[in-house]
Amino acid sequence: MTETQPPKHKKDLTRRRVIVAGSAAVAATGIGAIAVTTASAGEETAAQRAAAAKAGGGKATTKATEVCYTLTSQTTEGPYYIDADKIRKDITEDKEGIPFTLRLKVIDSESCAPVKAAAIDIWHCDATGIYSGYEAVGSGGGGAPGGGTPPTDAPTGEPTGEPPTDGGGPGGGGGGGGHEEPTDDERYLRGTQLTDKKGFVEFTTLFPGWYQGRAVHIHVKVHVDGKLTDSGYEGGHTCHTGQFFFEEAAVLETESVEPYATNAAVRTTLTQDTIYDQSGVTGGLLKLTYKKKNDIARGVVGTITVGVDPDETNDGTSL
Repeated sequence: MTETQPPKHKKDLTRRRVIVAGSAAVAATGIGAIAVTTASAGEETAAQRAAAAKAGGGKATTKATEVCYTLTSQTTEGPYYIDADKIRKDITEDKEGIPFTLRLKVIDSESCAPVKAAAIDIWHCDATGIYSGYEAVGSGGGGAPGGGTPPTDAPTGEPTGEPPTDGGGPGGGGGGGGHEEPTDDERYLRGTQLTDKKGFVEFTTLFPGWYQGRAVHIHVKVHVDGKLTDSGYEGGHTCHTGQFFFEEAAVLETESVEPYATNAAVRTTLTQDTIYDQSGVTGGLLKLTYKKKNDIARGVVGTITVGVDPDETNDGTSL
């Protein structure tokens, strides 16, 4: 995907750069919508507050100094990104694993209005920690997955070895924070779609596996102001680069399901992860719902609202 620099805007960007976290945030009823008190929010009418909350999927606040506001944390791109050239909803191809539906809503972080026609680009590893396009790297950068004794419970102590600093792919893969050229033509568990007029998009994929040094995650990029072509999504700019994370209880349940049970890599928890900022929804933590109660193998749905600043450029290469 090619990009052009966004035009300059005269909006007040100071308030838009605030990251919602800690006691200042008040959870709303939507998937990820948040009401937050800010000194610079100014006086708003009840109608304005109600409209903003409705657009963001949240509940209208009654205080004049509170506004519907979310700005999702930016993270590094990592070394294993491949341009948005697979426009599709179902990205599983022939991979095996727990069915996973990812439902996203993308909103403007100032107005909470839906961002329509944004290209949402996701990619993640398979159940054994392998990224398509980089199969030669192996799981955890140490060769083919499998072997050893699969984990049966939460990890204890600290993982052995240094975690990767690139935040993107298996440790030891030579990433070093920079982009790595693909080693093969595989493109499973990668795909791009445009948001609809209400800012929604849905992907059909698999619950990701793990590799040493990183908690279970899905990468995401949000591109705006471009267009679809025969080659994929072209032009515009990337306004958000981030990662989605999974609650620890759900990840533990996957360990007894094939082919996750064959993954013997040392697993990193959310609290140990060097990329997840521990801020919950704002940091990319998904809300998970099982398709059948107490049976993760039947499938999982993950939902989150992603607050972005469409005027900014955040391609994840400078973090």
